[in-house]
Amino acid sequence: MSLMQEAILLTPEIVKNRRYLHQNAEVHNELPITQKYVKEQLIAMGLEPIEVSKSSLVVNVKGPNPGKTFLLRADMDALPMKELVDLPFKSQTENMHACGHDLHTSMLLGAAKILKAHQSELVGTVKLMFQPAEETLSGAAEMIEGGVLENPQVDAAMMIHVFSGIPAPTGLIFYMAAGPASASSDWFDIQIQGKGGHGAMPNMAVDPLVTMSNIHLALGEINAREVDPDKFLVITPCVLKGGTVGNVIPDSAYMQGTIRTFDNDVRELAKKRVKEIAEGIALTYRCTADVKFSRGCPSLINDQEVRDSIVKYTKELIGPQAVLDASIIPGAGGGRMGGSEDFAFISELVPSTMLGLAANVVHKDGKSYGQHHPKVQFDEKALPVGAAVYANAAISWLKEHK
Repeated sequence: MSLMQEAILLTPEIVKNRRYLHQNAEVHNELPITQKYVKEQLIAMGLEPIEVSKSSLVVNVKGPNPGKTFLLRADMDALPMKELVDLPFKSQTENMHACGHDLHTSMLLGAAKILKAHQSELVGTVKLMFQPAEETLSGAAEMIEGGVLENPQVDAAMMIHVFSGIPAPTGLIFYMAAGPASASSDWFDIQIQGKGGHGAMPNMAVDPLVTMSNIHLALGEINAREVDPDKFLVITPCVLKGGTVGNVIPDSAYMQGTIRTFDNDVRELAKKRVKEIAEGIALTYRCTADVKFSRGCPSLINDQEVRDSIVKYTKELIGPQAVLDASIIPGAGGGRMGGSEDFAFISELVPSTMLGLAANVVHKDGKSYGQHHPKVQFDEKALPVGAAVYANAAISWLKEHK
């Protein structure tokens, strides 16, 4: 029986796990229900999971034959948003698995069961990484600090991310470009201090809203006028706050946003210029601006050798027609994601790769929603594909690199 056939037989169990996780969506690294459930499933398989950081789990499936260590990663956290789809297993919390992490975790649990059944064939060790806090870009770094890449030392790693909202059939695997495959991410917070006053006497105040508005507009000029058009850069202020009532000029205002790029030099330039522009415009309008950066995450680097090996194994498993280059799929980012992925911290330290898995659902209204949308759905028919691809990649890579 092939690994794909084994995964198909496990589909009811994988779906059950996914639906439980979906109903009990939790955020950041506050995952007590999720962690407990995943831990119970792993122990029931005869595995011994340990926690290396808050709400995380790591388990080794060690074969009888010495060899290298291959890491498989799934993220477990959801987003703090309300679900707007009335599924039978709709989230019972105020959070939503709108990025598919419930599928990732259940697929890796399926892979764990397959790997346990094939443990005697392993040439080396498969390390399973169940990670919290991917959405807040901190979970992978915390697990690295806790030793996830040690005991035994990891030699290569991979992850799978499900995608909806793209014109691709469920179960299609697509691979990203070699090199930077996701954008770096830096969050900026700008606190603008002015002087409040009566709306009828603006001359007696120093209006921080005028300053904030001009900073917002000026940040767009970094990309338009200071960066090579061939270089990807997105600076997006997503929070602008100031004022509480229509006849009072507020004392202060606040902005928050993100910087994303594939190039480290552009990344550093953008951070430098955001600070200079915010402080300079604030001074021009008699305010002050305090600029802080947080939640930094590098680009995920696709190691070409690991990527090509995993693509080869996956084509052998599910057929070459079901494995495509992401650059030819509309909406798949041209082989690189403008979003960020904190598996990047792993890819900085060990050769790694990321695969995409199509799990598109079209609603009755004919619309298909992508990640982070309150109406997004993911096709559960993708689940056994992901489980089989995970297990097959680890088994095959270890065997080929013994």
